[in-house]
Amino acid sequence: MAQQLVLVDSEELTALIFGTCDENARRIEQRFGVRISNRHPENSMGDALVVDGEDRQQVERAAISLQYLVRMAQSGNALTEQTLDYVLSMVADGEEHELDSLKDDIICITTRGKPIKPRTVGQKKYVEAIKKNTLVLGIGPAGTGKTFLAVAMAVDALRAKQVNRIILTRPAVEAGEKLGFLPGDLQNKIDPYLRPLNDALFEMLGAENYNRQLERNAIEIAPLAYMRGRTLDDSFIILDEAQNTTPEQMKMFLTRLGNNSKIVVTGDPSQTDLPFGKKSGLGIAVKILKNIEDVAIHTFTERDVVRHRLVQKIILAYEKYEREHATSAATYRAKKEGK
Repeated sequence: MAQQLVLVDSEELTALIFGTCDENARRIEQRFGVRISNRHPENSMGDALVVDGEDRQQVERAAISLQYLVRMAQSGNALTEQTLDYVLSMVADGEEHELDSLKDDIICITTRGKPIKPRTVGQKKYVEAIKKNTLVLGIGPAGTGKTFLAVAMAVDALRAKQVNRIILTRPAVEAGEKLGFLPGDLQNKIDPYLRPLNDALFEMLGAENYNRQLERNAIEIAPLAYMRGRTLDDSFIILDEAQNTTPEQMKMFLTRLGNNSKIVVTGDPSQTDLPFGKKSGLGIAVKILKNIEDVAIHTFTERDVVRHRLVQKIILAYEKYEREHATSAATYRAKKEGK
């Protein structure tokens, strides 16, 4: 029988680590095949979390997981289901050392006082890539924070007066349905397409500041078609849903880059809404730009998903289905050609 202790500063922190109805502790126990309890050592203001189990290695992994959760809780991070799953996954794969990079690296503070910061190692590397490079392509599945973190970096750059304006754009491509004629002026017509970008800005700036920045043209939100012919200086430019651009649109957009500007392109190649057979400008851009200096291509994985944990399972299920479907199709073609 192996045993390890993890010291905790207070009983309140112990309750936070154990979770509601000890749900966190139970999930750690199930993941590593251990038992977790707590005791109150004499002459101590805190607690000791006790990890017991038959397998010494699994006991060590469970203890390491608890140590990281304690650090996160002490730093004010919410111990959500996604956070717990992420820590357990990293520790189980022997990659816990990478969790050390997730310090208090706050990008910006929302008007409600909520700190915006990377929640996974993948997100941390993405933020670092944006800091170091002029052009960054953030590619990955839904829920990985591609757009939200890019907007946070743009807001931070605007507040620090590193740029004079934020420009947000995306192709006006409908997701599998025809919306028909939309009434109103240009802003009313494009609002449904640009709503996710608007929402992120609204959360970080607040209603009053957001509207003030719009009025002074420090924030510009426009469809991709309106970028043609422009040179964008002193700007932080974000192209969202880039998988829906054509190669011609992508080239047009990237060549708008002006002096003292930065571009972040985000997209998910698995969710293209382009007509069947039409190539995506994002995929071609990745191939063309991958070896160019001052350009970074960051790829997220399902591990970086920070939405509901079911989203991660959905992504994995779809990837499995697509792999199996591709294998079946290839086998069918091979047999047909063999005949």
